[in-house]
Amino acid sequence: MKDTNQKMMTCGVCVEPGTFALEQRALPQEPPPGYRLVDIAAIGICGTDYHIFEGKHPFLDYPRVIGHELSGRLVSGDDAGQLVVINPYVSCGTCRACRRGKPNCCSEIAVFGVHRDGGMCARLAVPAGNLYPADGLTPEQAAMVEFLAIGAHAVSRSQCGPGDLVLVTGAGPIGLGTALFARLAGAEVHLMDLSRPRLETARELFGFEHIHTPDDPILTGDLSEGFDVVFDATGNAKAIEAGFPLIAHGGSSVLVSVVKETITFTDSEFHKREMRIIGSRNALKADFDRVIAAIRAGDIPTDAIASAVVPLAELPARFAGLVDNRDHIIKVLVTP
Repeated sequence: MKDTNQKMMTCGVCVEPGTFALEQRALPQEPPPGYRLVDIAAIGICGTDYHIFEGKHPFLDYPRVIGHELSGRLVSGDDAGQLVVINPYVSCGTCRACRRGKPNCCSEIAVFGVHRDGGMCARLAVPAGNLYPADGLTPEQAAMVEFLAIGAHAVSRSQCGPGDLVLVTGAGPIGLGTALFARLAGAEVHLMDLSRPRLETARELFGFEHIHTPDDPILTGDLSEGFDVVFDATGNAKAIEAGFPLIAHGGSSVLVSVVKETITFTDSEFHKREMRIIGSRNALKADFDRVIAAIRAGDIPTDAIASAVVPLAELPARFAGLVDNRDHIIKVLVTP
């Protein structure tokens, strides 16, 4: 018999490609062992969520409660009410990657909102080790930490620093986050994108003066020898391949985005330049900590990143429009 006293919550569900709806689900009351309950405070909408809506995500079963850029408040315990950032990557803890301190690329990784139901809801049970204190941040700022951590991780993987010439291809949120942390590392940062509105937004809101479209003659003057690091945040195989000739001798390509296609390059050029190709997946706790500290210090302009705050109740009517308007928005935050 159904428990008529069971408490329910409203969840944002991608029912099937092209259909986003609100559904009632049971409000979690008791967390599994090793987990804690978190009342969700804010949710960032990511490019992954747009791809889920469009039916373009390769690792997802419908219907799915989306949402993996999350902040919330602890439900019980001595620290009840504490604002936290949620690390949405649930690792197994036992595979070789996990044993070597790389849970971000765990062989059995499960990401909230992708491989399992996410946090576009009132309450979520989260592994206790995936909760990081967000003192000094607002709930909206805390919900931005995860996507910024992806860029921070990519910059850490690249080992770029002062004096380096860096090109970030793809000026969406992940690309902008990567560019911001490359600049904080001391590099001279250039941005490339097909979308002129995205590039102008990057210039006006974040002060990136070196902006280019793929048609621009870029390897001229001080850039004639190429870039020390090229970060790809396009999710486009042709764009990744087009980035290889832009890399200087001794330089690196960092693949932040993911594509399903086969990527090819000329081996002789690869060896001649002693080039590195580096994969960058998700983020580590150290990257989350770096982002939280940068926001606290005022080094990340979160007011400029937040394009809009939308109540969950309004999202079904607005989701398709947000998907279509991606070139003109950076980060939409949802409040449950």
